[in-house]
Amino acid sequence: MIPLHAIAGGCYGVLGLGLSGTAACRALLAAGHAVAAWDDTPAVRAQRAADGIPIVDLRIVSLDGLRALVLSPGIPHTFPAPHPVVARAKAAGLAIIGDGELLAAACPEATFVGVTGTNGKSTTTALIGHILKAAGRPVEVGGNLGTAVLDLAPLAAGGIYVLEMSSYQLELTPSLVFNFSTLLNISPDHLGRHGGMNGYVAAKRLIFRGNRSDAVAVVGVDDEHASRIADDVAAGGRRRVVPISAERPVAGGVYVENGRLIDDLGGRAERAVDLAAACALPGRHNAQNAAAAWANVRLLGVDAAVAGDAILSFPGLAHRQERIACINGVTYVNDSKATNADAAVRALTCYAPIYWIVGGRPKEDGLRGVEPHLGRVRKAFLIGEAEDAFAAALAGHVPVRRCGTLDCAVAAARAEAEAEALPGAVVLLSPACASFDQFPNFERRGDAFRALVEAFAR
Repeated sequence: MIPLHAIAGGCYGVLGLGLSGTAACRALLAAGHAVAAWDDTPAVRAQRAADGIPIVDLRIVSLDGLRALVLSPGIPHTFPAPHPVVARAKAAGLAIIGDGELLAAACPEATFVGVTGTNGKSTTTALIGHILKAAGRPVEVGGNLGTAVLDLAPLAAGGIYVLEMSSYQLELTPSLVFNFSTLLNISPDHLGRHGGMNGYVAAKRLIFRGNRSDAVAVVGVDDEHASRIADDVAAGGRRRVVPISAERPVAGGVYVENGRLIDDLGGRAERAVDLAAACALPGRHNAQNAAAAWANVRLLGVDAAVAGDAILSFPGLAHRQERIACINGVTYVNDSKATNADAAVRALTCYAPIYWIVGGRPKEDGLRGVEPHLGRVRKAFLIGEAEDAFAAALAGHVPVRRCGTLDCAVAAARAEAEAEALPGAVVLLSPACASFDQFPNFERRGDAFRALVEAFAR
């Protein structure tokens, strides 16, 4: 737990009592601060009250005595409309912050590495942490990745926080200036929460806010939005910009050529790691992730041999192209984290033939962009709210089967894959959708897929 004795005293409002909100309450209370906490779900309020967290109805109580409102990142504060408590806090002139803001105030001597992007940020964050641990560096890894930042261990000078930062979290951390900031890529996502694409891009740019004499910006240049930001940051002259690419050589950066990581940080274009041997990092998208991780750790002083060995030993993350099992010649891959079409494309490029389980609550762009990769798909098995729309989108491209629920889709995909017995067959859960129509989060969806597959092997 992060000690918060150094922050200004007073009473802090906390809105949203999931992982980050609950951790904030615990850390604030442990440091002797008063807390007024609220969650819209009665069962959550009851559980947190039983755990000793003071529950106060922030919808009606006076906010005049609060120092700030600590907001969980999933709660809207601008678009499509501010949460009623947020609207009251704004009217009262309260600072509205996230848990990262408290971490920055509590551990100012630590080094902060931030990673954002539409896709790949969890893998890149975990990979950077994995390499730093292999190098014996004091490091804590968390944020949007899973561990709330205030549940991390305190670090002093020499310690490194590696934080996955969503666009929501970046908007709530005005004082956190990263020593190393990574932007992997940008494609349409969460547009309703940011008032459109311009707002989403602006939120991602926030990872480069502020000035530090040692600041480094690691930026993917394989898409138009991120490449433009790289140019803008370089033109600003406030930090070193290191380009990364999975597609082409980039001077002064890190890139991938013929499946090998090339380090041009010193202008010598040195061959680094053969990514074909990195079993947990398949595909072009993971090549970009590896390039970003390499740039960060090498500039943090990690030896090249240590970094290379750590990339090869990286075990991967659950729900990100996670290989569950191979049963009767069919491989089952859990890519539940693929909650938009761009993320699903990254998985579709890695396998063939694919029995594709797709659907859920669709994002703004639906399946836009998957068409060039459907030649790898043997059949699509549709689930969730997106079933009708996706059936129409895929008509004429691939055969589809409407399954409704995940268990029906897994059973159907298994039966057809085993019956056809094609070499290299993969049943791939890569939904291109949010999970909220049938599951509370993508993790629960992926866990359900894993349980269904593991039941086959018994």
